[in-house]
Amino acid sequence: GGHETGETSRNRWLVAVDGSEGSQRALEMAMRLATAGRNVEVDLVHVQPWLVKEAAETELARRGWAATSRARQMLDAVSGRWHLHVVMGEAAPLIAELAEALGNCGIAIGSRGLTATESLLLGSVAYKVVHLAKVPVLIVR
Repeated sequence: GGHETGETSRNRWLVAVDGSEGSQRALEMAMRLATAGRNVEVDLVHVQPWLVKEAAETELARRGWAATSRARQMLDAVSGRWHLHVVMGEAAPLIAELAEALGNCGIAIGSRGLTATESLLLGSVAYKVVHLAKVPVLIVR
């Protein structure tokens, strides 16, 4: 539409996706909140821990694509627009920085990740994001 500035970002959520049920629910909630403003546009972020340079060049995009396949299908099903951001490093600061750089209205993240060990990590990621983010954070159980 003609009003690109500000309008999209006010309703454009950043959703942290790791392929888990929790991240799918976070996306569902963000979509529900976003659809209140008509056309859904979502930034999907997938964070990988540090990989060695050679692995990063081949693996990073592939892993991000694989981990977000269900999320992308869900958005495609409702003709939602999505942008995939696959980053490497410490999750919480990267998620908070990305939301600020993209001008997102909020961040949605699942409270639990893929496995028991990751859930401990993701739990702390969610709480770190709350402390670091300059926008509202939705933690979805």
